[in-house]
Amino acid sequence: MIENWHGFIMERFAFEGQEAVVVFPKEGTSVQRLALKTEYWDAFPETETALVEKGFHLCYLENKNRWGIAEDLDRKARFVQFVTEKYGLYQKIVPIGMSCGGLIAIKFAVKYPNLVSCMYLDAPVLNYMSCPCGFGIGTPLGDGRGVDEILNALHLTLSELICYREMPMDQLPLLVKHKIPVVMVTGDADTVVPYEENGILLQRAYESAGVTLQVFVKIGCDHHPHGLEDYRSVVDFIFCHS
Repeated sequence: MIENWHGFIMERFAFEGQEAVVVFPKEGTSVQRLALKTEYWDAFPETETALVEKGFHLCYLENKNRWGIAEDLDRKARFVQFVTEKYGLYQKIVPIGMSCGGLIAIKFAVKYPNLVSCMYLDAPVLNYMSCPCGFGIGTPLGDGRGVDEILNALHLTLSELICYREMPMDQLPLLVKHKIPVVMVTGDADTVVPYEENGILLQRAYESAGVTLQVFVKIGCDHHPHGLEDYRSVVDFIFCHS
């Protein structure tokens, strides 16, 4: 199905039983690059629309849940390979992950580093013991689902979650090893995904290893809104590293 998305042509279709979309840059502007929104399609899309305006293709594939399960990650890998091959795009993509989309992006990059050039993370979840469960200073992602959602999604008991070692923060050594550049945006007053319990872990790991990282801190900003008022810095970073 062909639709209009913020002034661009978008194709909506099913891929392996999940809803999929691909947004196309205007004719004659393509730079043969692909960005993947990992979760929350069409939420805070200003950076994505700017990328498409500058020639990026943009895609999204529906997840079974927002906790980065292997089934979703593997399907995403097949999906981006399908899209890049079909439209003749560069095979390394740019995951864009906001909140739980950030955890999906990190887990995807760790599992499929050969498919990732750089990442844009915005208030990313790295620590499941912080934001979803309310064990830290955060609240349950603003929707009240909390710990039951993550336990059901990962098929864990609470005791197993406490011992779970496949959170994004546990996979940072592998992410650092692959030297994938990251641009990260955060609010210093985030009460949903507190930076000092989540994003700071990635910042410390990257800075210690000397891996390319650019962080933008929004003073006084909570979890929302995502993105920067002037998104050009994020777009420039992506263009320089994709």
